[in-house]
Amino acid sequence: MSSDYLLKTEPSEYSFADLQRDKVTVWDGVSNPVAVKNLRGMMPGDKLIIYETGDHKSAVGTATVVSVDVCDPKNPAVKIKAGKPLAKLITLEQIKSNKLFKDSPLVRIGRLSVVPLTEAQYKFLAGD
Repeated sequence: MSSDYLLKTEPSEYSFADLQRDKVTVWDGVSNPVAVKNLRGMMPGDKLIIYETGDHKSAVGTATVVSVDVCDPKNPAVKIKAGKPLAKLITLEQIKSNKLFKDSPLVRIGRLSVVPLTEAQYKFLAGD
């Protein structure tokens, strides 16, 4: 059974457009212990929402986990493949006002860069 996650990125460092250009990348540079634990829990085929921080503060696209290398448990190497841009950007304000996210770490722990999503949360963000 696959899981869904949201990955936050600062677009000035690595944007969804960069991921689309590269097609595949290793998601790294995560230091928060809870976020690292979430990365370690990923499996190939897991669905991802890419969320851009900074000026954007919105969910912008989808991606999929290709592989997970946990040889270094403090710095798991998660390879992801670009998906599609979202038909409509979902802002942080829209997320916070949606009851689906009232207990989500995305809202409760703002600094968390890798956030698990329920299937309903993923569908809302992906526009499914």
